Amino acid sequence: MNCQSIEDVKKIVKEKDISFVQFWFTDVLGVLKSFAITPSELDEGLTEGMGFDGSSIEGFARIEESDMIAKPDPTTFQLVPWRGGERPVARMFCDVLNPDGTPYEGGTRHVLKRLLEKVAKKGLTYYVGPELEYFYFKDNTCTEFLDTGGYFDARPLDMGANLRRETIFALQSMDIRVEYSHHEVAPSQHEIDLRFDEGLKMADKTMTYRLIVKEVARQNGVYATFMPKPVFGENGSGMHVHQSLFKGNKNAFHDPDDKYHLSDMAKHYIAGLLRHAPEITAVTNQWVNSYKRLVPGYEAPVYVSWARRNRSAMIRVPMYKPGKEEATRIEFRSPDPACNPYLAFAVMLGAGLEGIEKKYELPDPIEEDIFEMNPGERRAHGITDLPGNLYAAILEAEKSELVRKVLGEHVFNKFIENKKIEWDRYRTHVSKFEIDRYLPTL
Repeated sequence: MNCQSIEDVKKIVKEKDISFVQFWFTDVLGVLKSFAITPSELDEGLTEGMGFDGSSIEGFARIEESDMIAKPDPTTFQLVPWRGGERPVARMFCDVLNPDGTPYEGGTRHVLKRLLEKVAKKGLTYYVGPELEYFYFKDNTCTEFLDTGGYFDARPLDMGANLRRETIFALQSMDIRVEYSHHEVAPSQHEIDLRFDEGLKMADKTMTYRLIVKEVARQNGVYATFMPKPVFGENGSGMHVHQSLFKGNKNAFHDPDDKYHLSDMAKHYIAGLLRHAPEITAVTNQWVNSYKRLVPGYEAPVYVSWARRNRSAMIRVPMYKPGKEEATRIEFRSPDPACNPYLAFAVMLGAGLEGIEKKYELPDPIEEDIFEMNPGERRAHGITDLPGNLYAAILEAEKSELVRKVLGEHVFNKFIENKKIEWDRYRTHVSKFEIDRYLPTL
């Protein structure tokens, strides 16, 4: 469904006898928020936006300045596939505004839009293609697997194929292109990869993807989770993010004469990500549980490095195929799928732009298996570590001028404040591990 204007939306709502239009937006932590209006309120909603209490939304306004406006983007209008029938339901993503109509600094969609506008002034377009992994479990109270499949397994080991199939049909009905899907490494772990798109559109699609995966699972009596590391001893779920910059129709990351087929811009971009990776990790891996995934031995990258073939590196440059210049890209492998995609894409792009603007030098790629290196060998190669827990990541982010600049003061302060609260609750919690380990002997 291709809507380009307010008039397009109003026409479709009338033609399809749509019963409700949901207004979607995202809080600082990446949680999708929604309220619905009836078609009778659509004129006002489209032109002026709809008011709501921002003090009740995580990371938004204080109670004394709580009036917010959700202004829908008509180009995001789509029918919601799980609310079909005679009188279907539609949705639009919203920008959050102040009562005077100016962009609200706490709106995470605005954070990404602001940076993309800066990129556009340079004549560039930021493209993103995330690969989100997730688990299916029996319900949301346990981690009981649906199958015992592994990487690329088919029936009878892969028992999630029909769930993925229904999910893909639902995604396609909302004009979200899917490249492929498969069973992942861990039992009951799956992946559906989206066709790359412009940064803001892909952040919207990522939010939609997560909801559709969960809703299709719910309708089939199971539970889907994007929790980074739900099961001890099994691989966690990552979100490898493929990204590139285009100038018009030309891939600005491609250079046919370079031995890696990478332009200087691409090399500086990678160098920016490498240098600032520890600072942005609190945003790309924002939960206490994220750091249970970022440990050696389970394919998740924990060492700051880049390579072409080496999948133990944090950044990988997929091999160039002749005639496929537009596919030249970098793959940032450390983020997980439970992040706020607007903020995660923004800090990745911000780090890359910093490398381009300051012409950071790119070190040589590391093609050896980093997991097999001892600490001395890693130091000799100049390889450093990502933060080992959320608190370490918070400290890196808190002192980062880059993260502060990209997120803006409001989102930066609210995000750091929330993460410190989360860490403190985790730090003071007495876990089952401690009871089992210490109670019998101390």
